[in-house]
Amino acid sequence: MKQSRLVTIGLITVAIIIAVFPMFFNLGDPNSEEPFAGTDASAESIVAEENPAYEPWYEPLVGELPGEVESGLFALQAGLGAGVLGYVLGVYRGRMLPRRSENATATEDSQ
Repeated sequence: MKQSRLVTIGLITVAIIIAVFPMFFNLGDPNSEEPFAGTDASAESIVAEENPAYEPWYEPLVGELPGEVESGLFALQAGLGAGVLGYVLGVYRGRMLPRRSENATATEDSQ
């Protein structure tokens, strides 16, 4: 029991370090308008450099969205993904509990 508590504390500490580290060390591109630009913006600039005559082959369904809406959609996507992941892990854990109790009962009966 004590070892699992130490592992839990260690993992929480690592998560906090990962979350706090970028706040104190600005490792982005200082010359860029957005130091931590997403891959979409980076890919767009590379395509513009390599092939200036490139024409997109599709039109977005929705025009340019404000930053708040984009952040909200990203948070919604992250929340749905976390919910699906939690559900799947719970289902697998629920399937394992009866097997463990059957194994424990079988070992007690054999002794």
